[in-house]
Amino acid sequence: MLENLDSSRVWMAAGLTVFAGLSTGFGSLIALSSRAMNKKFLAMALGFSAGVMIYVSFVEILAKARVSFVSVLGDRAGAWATAGAFFGGVALIAIIDKLIPEADNPHEIHHFDAQPGKAPALQRTGLFVALVIAIHNFPEGLATFMSALSDPKLGIMIAVAVALHNIPEGIAVAVPVYYATGSRKKAFLYSFLSGLFEPLGALVGFVLLRPFFNDLMFGILFAVVAGIMVFISIDELVPSAEEYGEHHHCIYGFVGGMALMALSLLLFV
Repeated sequence: MLENLDSSRVWMAAGLTVFAGLSTGFGSLIALSSRAMNKKFLAMALGFSAGVMIYVSFVEILAKARVSFVSVLGDRAGAWATAGAFFGGVALIAIIDKLIPEADNPHEIHHFDAQPGKAPALQRTGLFVALVIAIHNFPEGLATFMSALSDPKLGIMIAVAVALHNIPEGIAVAVPVYYATGSRKKAFLYSFLSGLFEPLGALVGFVLLRPFFNDLMFGILFAVVAGIMVFISIDELVPSAEEYGEHHHCIYGFVGGMALMALSLLLFV
């Protein structure tokens, strides 16, 4: 499918993956820019991220997955394969989340009432969250990179959605480390480093899987990524947004995220 890749497309895909991964550092900057997080803003940001992910998953990514499957398997089998891979992605991330203790889950954003530097026990939590996020970012990086190789327009959409998702993850790393150490530099550094696993996943995946690039692989990849993104949105992002703000802050952000993705997709038509 991608036998004759030109270097410009590879570099573009790499740039999108780096952008998506390093947004964890941007999330930490948001968390550390003031003494107290603006809960209304955080609620809207989480809702916005969920809206982006759900819209782009159902409208664009899953549609691409079906096209890829149908080209290989035919209409009926391709439709079944699309649904199967989608729910396979849901099951995969559900199992991963189930295996991670809730207190250390990178998709859980918790309240911290201690003073900065006065809660040393939180440092272990921050480091563990950073490690788990790094593990999560590895396949996300591969998905972003390979999507951009297949379709630059779709790659941009996925990179934006993943970046928005990574911002609250950056907050989840930075806040406990900051409250444990009182150091904004350490909090930012751990968050930034966890995001580096996104381009690392892209690099490793590209080197190992390039010989197998084909429509079937991309169909599986797109559908699984869609399932993962939808599950994260409804299981973690929306409930967290509801917790941090009034109900309408979450809804406004959610609808705004969908509207932005709809506009972006229309502008690319």
